[in-house]
Formats: sequence, structure tokens, C-alpha cells
Amino acid sequence: MRIPRIKWNIDTADNILFVPAMLDMHYPLIKYAFYSKDYYPVVMSEEDGITDIGLHYINHDMCYPLSQFVGQMKKTLDSGKYERDRVRLLMPTGGDACRGANYTGALRRAMALAGYGDVPVFTLNVRDHEPEFMMKFDFPMVWRALFGMYYCDILMMLLYQVRPYEKIKGSANRCWAKWIRRLSRDMISGKNLSLLYMHRNFRLICKDFTKIKTDKRVKKQVIGLVGELYVKYCHLGNWDVVDFVEQNGGEIHVNGLSYYAIYYMDTHMVRKHNLEAKGARLLMKLLEMIQKDMIRAMKSYGFFSLPPYMQMKREAAGFVSFNNRNADGWLIGAEAVSYIKHGVEKVFASQPFGCMVNHCAGRGLYPSLTRKLKKGCIVSADVDSSASKLNYYNRLLMLMHGY
Repeated sequence: MRIPRIKWNIDTADNILFVPAMLDMHYPLIKYAFYSKDYYPVVMSEEDGITDIGLHYINHDMCYPLSQFVGQMKKTLDSGKYERDRVRLLMPTGGDACRGANYTGALRRAMALAGYGDVPVFTLNVRDHEPEFMMKFDFPMVWRALFGMYYCDILMMLLYQVRPYEKIKGSANRCWAKWIRRLSRDMISGKNLSLLYMHRNFRLICKDFTKIKTDKRVKKQVIGLVGELYVKYCHLGNWDVVDFVEQNGGEIHVNGLSYYAIYYMDTHMVRKHNLEAKGARLLMKLLEMIQKDMIRAMKSYGFFSLPPYMQMKREAAGFVSFNNRNADGWLIGAEAVSYIKHGVEKVFASQPFGCMVNHCAGRGLYPSLTRKLKKGCIVSADVDSSASKLNYYNRLLMLMHGY
């Protein structure tokens, strides 16, 4: 299978694609999936003041991540670094409820109020939601995204497990950065993007992280993080919860993005009886196979991982309702159950204030889950433009040291 080399740059691509910061640990590799003759991706990095900017153009009662998207896009456009007539704004969405159904229209209205109504808003979805505004993608882009997702999953989980115990400060980050550089070369060149190479690299990555000198004589508090996609994977969305836990003497575990990808196909795409659903089933089987291989590699070198998706789903039966499929749906509760069942008995649920999925499929279940499990503790806290960071961090500290 030949994956073409990435050779387009910002001057030769037809469009400049603004990608909102959502996946801190995944975009370093997944960004290469967006490169094509149609798009040159810019993962936006603006942070200062974006909340206040966003709140000028959307109601403060709307979901917190949207204010971040609007503020970041407005500030990046205002910078004047990019040709306005070539810019396209990307709204990552599955095409379902919440971000899928509401954010796109709200973002368009906000950008029109901000003076950028002429800048098109594209969606990244697989359900033909607004087909005229769907981002174009082809097989090489999907294949690169698959490799980027799994490589970043394993690198993220290993980094978070090793960094709190490293004897030489910065050694885990350097190992992570080394592999990002090495794998970036493969993503750009299109070489070594085969399942055999991925199988080999999983083990080489694990082996490299075991070489880092660590001190585990003092057992640290281990916290499992669950929640909506943005607040789970983006430091802007979860108020730097990873750094906060580590600075306060703890270790945090964030589950891989591949679980969400399989969950989405399982709950939305394979339920139909058409050719698209058959293709989704094949892709889902492939993702499950790779995920199992990744987890085997981690466990063979003594690292922790939640069980593969289907096993996690079976173990969550009777604790969560699989009928709640909007956005992150039952996956939030299932991950909390899985953490507690597999030894991570302190779970922190970070959620946007007023997020119906998080409050119904998450917060509404937590007392029931701990009663049924007869162990573990789940503490939830809201992120919002009007919420107190002090209260948020206090709840996290109470979970770490008070239970």
C-alpha cells in the first residue's frame, strides 16, 4: 500500500485550514492527515484572552468549548498572518448532537458578528451532515490519521505513567519528543505506514520508556480522567489538569482517543444496513485489532492500560445504559467503571457546565456507579467561563488527598 509523500506547503495548497486546539497529545502527528492539495492545516495556538473574546459573540450560557473555539479563531484571523480569502474554519464534529448539530451554526453566527461572515466553516463528519460544507478527505488522509491516533495514544499513556517518577527531570518528555520527530518523518514521507511497522514500533516505544530511570519507591496517587472530548484531551478545556495533578504529587491516566473512535462507529455507523455500514464494520474490526496489539505491547513491558474497547463495554453492562449515544454518551460512565474495576479507584470527571451528556450520562450516574461497585470514588467538577478555578482545583485535591 503506497501512501504519497506530503509535499504541499502553505503557498501551494488551495485552502488554509484553521484547526481548533482540541487534542494536545494527538495533533503533533494527526495534523499530517489534513495535508493535501486542498488543505494546509494550521493548528491554532492562540490562548491569551480567547475566552473573553469568544464571549463577545456567543451567549455565556452556551457550552464552554464553543467560547474557546470562537475566541481562538477570531484571534488567529485578527493576527493578519493568513490570506483571509483562503482560510477555512474547521469544526470537528461527528455529525450527531451537541457539537455536531449546534456548534456549526453557532460558530457561523459568531464569526459573522465578529466581521468574518465570509470565511467558510467546514465540518469533519462521516454522516453527510451539510455535505456542501464537508471537508474533503481520501484514503491516504484516513490512513495517516489512523497511524497518528494510535501512535499518539501509546505515547500519551506512557508519558503520563513515567514522567511523575523520572529521576532526571525532562527525560520522559525528551523520549516522547524523540518519537514524535521519528514518526513525523514517516507521516510526511508516507514510508513505514504499515501495520507490521506499527506492531514493531509499539514495542520499541515501550522499550524506550522502560529505559528511563525512575523512582517508584513512593507510590503516588493515581487519578483517572474522564469527560467530554475537549475537556478530556485539551489543556484549555480541562484547565491544565494533567500538570496540576503531577505538580501536586500525583499520576494521571487519560484513556486513548482510539476508544472514542471505536465507540463512535459502534454507536452510530454500524447500526445501518447498507454498504457504508459494512465498510464501517470492517474499519471497526481493524481499529479493535490495532488497539489490542497496542495494549498487549504496553502490558508486556509492565505499563497500565484499560482493557480493549469491547471488553470494557462488556464490563460496563448493568452499570451504564448503552442507549445514551449522543456525543461521548455512555463512554464516559463506562471508562469510570473500568478505571475503578482495574485498580484506579479515584476518578476525576471534568465537564463543561450544563453539558447534557456529561450531566446525564456522567454526573447523574456517579453515585449509582460507586454504590454498585462498592468501591472507588468519582468526583466531578465543571469548567466554564463563570466557574471558579479555585473550586475546581479544590475538588481535585480533595479527591487526591481527602478520600
